[in-house]
Amino acid sequence: MRRLATRGAAGDVGEVAAPAADSSDCARVRSLSPWRLIDLCATWNTGVCFPSTAWSRASSGVARQGLNEAEELSSAWEAHLEPLKAPRPQGLGSRERGLVLRMARQQPPPWVHAAFLLFFLSLGGAIEIPMDPSIQNELTQPPTITKQSVKDHIVDPRDNILIECEAKGNPAPSFHWTRNSRFFNIAKDPRVSMRRRSGTLVIDFRSGGRPEEYEGEYQCFARNKFGTALSNRIRLQVSKSPLWPKENLDPVVVQEGAPLTLQCNPPPGLPSPVIFWMSSSMEPITQDKRVSQGHNGDLYFSNVMLQDMQTDYSCNARFHFTHTIQQKNPFTLKVLTNHPYNDSSLRNHPDMYSARGVAERTPSFMYPQGTSSSQMVLRGMDLLLECIASGVPTPDIAWYKKGGDLPSDKAKFENFNKALRITNVSEEDSGEYFCLASNKMGSIRHTISVRVKAAPYWLDEPKNLILAPGEDGRLVCRANGNPKPTVQWMVNGEPLQSAPPNPNREVAGDTIIFRDTQISSRAVYQCNTSNEHGYLLANAFVSVLDVPPRMLSPRNQFIRVILYNRTRLDCPFFGSPIPTLRWFKNGQGSNLDGGNYHVYENGSLEIKMIRKEDQGIYTCVATNILGKAENQVRLEVKDPTRIYRMPEDQVVKRGTTVQLECRVKHDPSLKLTVSWLKDDEPLYIGNRMKKEDDSLTIFGVAERDQGSYTCVASTELDQDLAKAYLTVLADQATPTNRLAALPKGRPDRPRDLELTDLAERSVRLTWIPGDDNNSPITDYVVQFEEDQFQPGVWHDHSKFPGSVNSAILQLSPYVNYQFRVIAVNEVGSSHPSLPSERYRTSGAPPESNPSDVKGEGTRKNNMEITWTPMNATSAFGPNLRYIVKWRRRETRETWNNVTVWGSRYVVGQTPVYVPYEIRVQAENDFGKAPEPDTVIGYSGEDYPRAAPTEVKIRVLNSTAISLQWNRVYSDTVQGQLREYRAYYWRESSLLKNLWVSQKRQQASFPGDRPRGVVSRLFPYSNYKLEMVVVNGRGDGPRSETKEFTTPEGVPSAPRRFRVRQPNLETINLEWDHPEHPNGILIGYTLKYVAFNGTKVGKQMVENFSPNQTKFSMQRADPVSRYRFTLSARTQVGSGEAVTEESPAPPNEAYTNNQADIATQGWFIGLMCAIALLVLILLIVCFIKRSRGGKYPVREKKDVPLGPEDPKEEDGSFDYSDEDNKPLQGSQTSLDGTIKQQESDDSLVDYGEGGEGQFNEDGSFIGQYTVKKDKEETEGNESSEATSPVNAIYSLA
Repeated sequence: MRRLATRGAAGDVGEVAAPAADSSDCARVRSLSPWRLIDLCATWNTGVCFPSTAWSRASSGVARQGLNEAEELSSAWEAHLEPLKAPRPQGLGSRERGLVLRMARQQPPPWVHAAFLLFFLSLGGAIEIPMDPSIQNELTQPPTITKQSVKDHIVDPRDNILIECEAKGNPAPSFHWTRNSRFFNIAKDPRVSMRRRSGTLVIDFRSGGRPEEYEGEYQCFARNKFGTALSNRIRLQVSKSPLWPKENLDPVVVQEGAPLTLQCNPPPGLPSPVIFWMSSSMEPITQDKRVSQGHNGDLYFSNVMLQDMQTDYSCNARFHFTHTIQQKNPFTLKVLTNHPYNDSSLRNHPDMYSARGVAERTPSFMYPQGTSSSQMVLRGMDLLLECIASGVPTPDIAWYKKGGDLPSDKAKFENFNKALRITNVSEEDSGEYFCLASNKMGSIRHTISVRVKAAPYWLDEPKNLILAPGEDGRLVCRANGNPKPTVQWMVNGEPLQSAPPNPNREVAGDTIIFRDTQISSRAVYQCNTSNEHGYLLANAFVSVLDVPPRMLSPRNQFIRVILYNRTRLDCPFFGSPIPTLRWFKNGQGSNLDGGNYHVYENGSLEIKMIRKEDQGIYTCVATNILGKAENQVRLEVKDPTRIYRMPEDQVVKRGTTVQLECRVKHDPSLKLTVSWLKDDEPLYIGNRMKKEDDSLTIFGVAERDQGSYTCVASTELDQDLAKAYLTVLADQATPTNRLAALPKGRPDRPRDLELTDLAERSVRLTWIPGDDNNSPITDYVVQFEEDQFQPGVWHDHSKFPGSVNSAILQLSPYVNYQFRVIAVNEVGSSHPSLPSERYRTSGAPPESNPSDVKGEGTRKNNMEITWTPMNATSAFGPNLRYIVKWRRRETRETWNNVTVWGSRYVVGQTPVYVPYEIRVQAENDFGKAPEPDTVIGYSGEDYPRAAPTEVKIRVLNSTAISLQWNRVYSDTVQGQLREYRAYYWRESSLLKNLWVSQKRQQASFPGDRPRGVVSRLFPYSNYKLEMVVVNGRGDGPRSETKEFTTPEGVPSAPRRFRVRQPNLETINLEWDHPEHPNGILIGYTLKYVAFNGTKVGKQMVENFSPNQTKFSMQRADPVSRYRFTLSARTQVGSGEAVTEESPAPPNEAYTNNQADIATQGWFIGLMCAIALLVLILLIVCFIKRSRGGKYPVREKKDVPLGPEDPKEEDGSFDYSDEDNKPLQGSQTSLDGTIKQQESDDSLVDYGEGGEGQFNEDGSFIGQYTVKKDKEETEGNESSEATSPVNAIYSLA
């Protein structure tokens, strides 16, 4: 049996069964609830959501002490919340009706309440009015824009125009529009109308009119008596799809191998059309590395080939809104060539261009022109860089970024690597990019300087602000961009400078500060921030509410909870100023807070552990200067549901009956439901099963019944689970040894635990062993649990042999013990016994002190003393605490001491990295522990003050250098010297035009040493190096920068070594230059060897020039494979080699077998013998069939036997192939006749022209005659003399 730790259907805090209860968190309050209020939600530690309900008139008075003090407290509050990662508070306080909040265990410090208030005032918050109709009808709200069209609004000219603008407010707002900054009189235009209860414009063209007449810039104004909100400036444009201009295009004449650009020049459309190329017959143009379309729509040929004449080329433009395609007149190509025949076999030729007489050329750029260009892109947009190059052969394009790597998460290559797209561009994507076009003739590169600008984007968007009369607040409008945007404030759609003066309002750049706000301060403020790339417009209203407290949850709630669980009572409320909330129990006593109760800032009351005496009626009272409101919650405490007799693991035989017990204790006022699971799925109770309240019985157990069975006892508040495993044994023959047939199992649990011989530090525990289940018990494990430090956690106490059932246990002082026993045999451990009664030992002073005492600095001016706290068995008494002592080492000053209840203490205002003597002594209410040992600790470290000097560099080889330096003085380290560290970076390569990464690298030299070696350098490069000394705080100042150069080395392996076999005669090799040449390449060395199975041929060596990256060879035979090893060379020698093998022929296995076996002499002899034997058997079979045949012999040999002859009178008949199939060995001519073979062995040659007949048993019918093409012999000569069959027959 296994008990599962799943108590409480409500999770770790128990069940709160309240009407309309909701276990959502703050985020859900803000987004989903129909009871949303002025959302003021912040987080204190994880899982805590509270509004600032502590605001009262007193706290409002604190707020008015001065904005400077508010800013200071706000900064302190931000610093305090930063490590907690609390979400930004959102407005004033209210809660979900019936909301059940998950509270944390930590209460904020007392000073937080005032700072919390001022923090909200400094930031403002999102405004939401409760959806309660009674509140909605009473509370006023300025307008808020809820829906609007996009800034650049492009419409289809065939549809009616719709410009959206919707807003909410109380009272409902009215709407009007401006067009091109002038009032737009809708009533004067019969085509224009406004939707009811909305500001959305509808322009109808069903009765005529031109949409282009309505193009312009529109802005919507939503107004009620408390203010005016503005929409964005909406630029309305009508989509356009102009026709292509008429033009006559002459054929384009170009030399084969030359580059070519076919310009598209599409007509300007709105939005821009999508360009694609097709032939005049509407066949798409196949694009590849050689022929591709650029981003501007032009079609680029890196080099023109003769097959490009086979089609024409037409540019097509597809316009999105009108769904039309405009087609340009097609281009026709005329290719001049030295090889006029377009031989398709040359397309796969390894050197196609040379075969066609096309001269090879180094790459040159078709787009963009020149060696450098620049490009500007806006932040958040996609950056598209394009490089299209010509050359013969077609160049490959590669992309790089100077001084760094391409952003792998945002960069992707398009158009056969000719385009680089970086999505969602940010400022760090600016810099210099370059594309490298290369073929075997050389390479060229183009540098593109990318500048990232930015339209304005929000850093702090202004939020609606709701205040109580007399309170302070602020609106903040902070944005960033490139160039830096300007900020303009407006109120109710008018510039703030022209608005009536307001003494309670002060503008400070991007912030408006309100002091001592009154009802008349209500308005809608607009913040417009703009630069040359765009603008942002935000509305934020200021509303001043004066509302007495009211409760939002149902009155007189009834909540049932489980004993010993944690629960929360919620009391959602609303009011302005924010009311204070207090809790009372049973209508009397003081405010509930402290001890087992904890009141959170949102007003929720948490009861940490429910007891029976916590049952009763709880009253929450919300109060502000305008009045008070209260609500009641009745709390009932129920007993938990427990399975006290759990199902046990069983091993049964097939066909027997098994019973699984599950006895439950529960609160009688709750409805109990007991269900069963099998293998964690609901169990179907069939006719072989019987389910009772306290057991499950299975009759006639079968193999399919094997598995885990879980008893689930649940009420509407909680549940308990217990699991057991049922093993079913198949029927077996009765063994001779009855004991051997009995299944072994884990022992049953011990029972009836009893404590005797009670002493101050010991007790005797006695138990009755359970059944050993055919496997002797080897050990007993005694465990204990205490209820003070770790209640519910069991620890091993001692272990005893399986032959005893009573033992004396040594105990520690002041521990409330409870014991249980587990039996162990070779199969496993039993379930724990039921626990014994508790026994508390008397207290005593601690006999030991805490371990692992350390003193380490966390800052340069402190020392944190930590230790491992003592457990329950070493506390020895109540109120365990620690006396912490410390003093400077070797100063013999007096000891400083402090008493601590935790496991750490921070000593402040210490000098930098000095040793301290530390002692930590345990103490409880009975006395102190023995004097502790002294531990040496150190205060915090500061950064080192000096750098290594006299740094000398000696080059060891092409990849390593030796360093030597003068060590720093110990007093400048200001901490523990961890290591000397060298920072070095590759400044450049000695090879021209080779881009290198200048990423800094480091080499560490632990300890106080004066020399070291830096390895893994790149050969043939210029490096720079700096030295620092490192302690526990970090790096010290850097030494003087040193420069050194590494000599030439061997190159890395050639990249992308590819072996291709276009046919059985040719093998093509291709490779790319090494990623790291490490010097001046002088060539490549190729070694290859043929092999066939275990046979290996002679190794061949080829040397190539450094510019050659291709090689073709002819195979010596179509069977052998080749193993190629390629390496690059510098003056130093050959570098790392890369090895590839040629592809295996399709029938390699068969060829290998044939080559290995067919050439053996024994195999040839065996095959000849088999062939001879088969021939003899065929001849004998033919003779046997001829003897048994039945046929008439013609008396007149000059009469041929034909298919038209009638059947013979003796019953034999002509038998021929109905399909006129030729005999085996004959050939069929083109006209369907049978062409005779020249073989003298053919029976057809001796018959009448292939129309010989057979009877039913296959015998040949007819006279054996000479061949048709010979003259008949005279006299009585018979054909039998010349018949080979008769000759064989006579031999037989």
